[in-house]
Amino acid sequence: MLSEQLRECGVVGAGGAGFPTYVKAQSKVEYMIANGAECEPLIHKDAELMKHFPAEILAGMTSMMDATGAASGKFGVKSKNASSVEALKRHAPDRIEFVLLGDFYPSGDEYELVYTATGRLIPPAGIPLHVGCVVNNVETLYNVHFAERGTPVTEKFLSVCGAVAEPKSLWVPIGASFRDLIALAGGATIPEYGVFISGLMMGTLTFDLDDVVTKTTGGLIVLPRDHYLMTRRTRSQQEMNHIGKSACDQCSYCTEFCPRYLLGYEVMPHKVMRSLGFTTTGSEIWNQWAELCCACGICTLYACPEDLYPKEACDMGKRDRRAAGLKFVQQKPVEVHPMKEYRRVPLAQLRRRLQVEDYERETPFEKTDWRPTTARIKLRQHAGETATAAVQEGKKVKRGQVVGRVPEGKLGANVHASIDGKVRAVTPEYVEIVA
Repeated sequence: MLSEQLRECGVVGAGGAGFPTYVKAQSKVEYMIANGAECEPLIHKDAELMKHFPAEILAGMTSMMDATGAASGKFGVKSKNASSVEALKRHAPDRIEFVLLGDFYPSGDEYELVYTATGRLIPPAGIPLHVGCVVNNVETLYNVHFAERGTPVTEKFLSVCGAVAEPKSLWVPIGASFRDLIALAGGATIPEYGVFISGLMMGTLTFDLDDVVTKTTGGLIVLPRDHYLMTRRTRSQQEMNHIGKSACDQCSYCTEFCPRYLLGYEVMPHKVMRSLGFTTTGSEIWNQWAELCCACGICTLYACPEDLYPKEACDMGKRDRRAAGLKFVQQKPVEVHPMKEYRRVPLAQLRRRLQVEDYERETPFEKTDWRPTTARIKLRQHAGETATAAVQEGKKVKRGQVVGRVPEGKLGANVHASIDGKVRAVTPEYVEIVA
């Protein structure tokens, strides 16, 4: 069965969530949706993948359709990526229809894409399965195709961009260091910098160049250490709360631009911001409006005229409610806001707001056989249980060999060696291999 092959080969959502794909392959649905929207500013790796590997992606999509019984396939891709669309259409069977998307953020959000492709609204706090859909990122579908042939996930397709000499997209072994990847892109063009992992909006910021690539790394964005986004992201939660408590005037722009709110879900960041000022009742009364937030970051990085932190307030609100055992259930039916289409956030406008327009460049695919001298394979690269090391220090391993397994019956994904070599270290967090 396909699901068993996907589990054994460690296929997970490559778009960022890392949900084990074998679970989706066991579903029974009407629609299989391929997510090629790719809307994080500056990252263009999915566009390059679709342009250069259309047959493999569509083969994986067809396999998922067969496994799930989906009668129809919907392929979401931005119309601006004309060369990718053209390449895909040359290989697409009749039962796959292309859904051409505008250049907006966040058109790749699962709720947004399901609605655009099928007209169906996922129930509040639900998943696409609840409306007869399964959604997979295009790189995940590429990996499905190879897993069906017994090839495990040992490489990641990503972009290295921003303040680097040669922005590019390429396949790299999982476990390779960020330091090596920046060198492959010709090095940073500035002396002091930080690295956004997988996106400026929903990604994370690091200054650790020895951190490594996982199955969910979408790209590396190098920005100067004194950039506006660095200053914003390096503030502590306490500082963010203090600023919000003193400055939020409840203008509600954060809510009015929220993509989930515009789809009809009860997400209201401006109300969550009240929890910063009304601390004795905040967690129970105001934080409920955070529960259905998708953490896209539009409120914090685009909508707020005072540069406050409503997204981070929502993150904190969700954590507090979870810790208190509270669960919000939307009472009203989900109805799309009449202004939804007029409040979309164009990527070009978002880049200007983020002050990164100068870094917007193509990241052409470059074929390379480069291999790192060391690969640190993290045992948790997915949703669910952390894998348990399946090798010992001092042992030789081959590329593609299982080095970490998730116990039978537990949600998770196996991890594999990405290079040939000898195991130098085994810890509860990773297996390190030296070529």
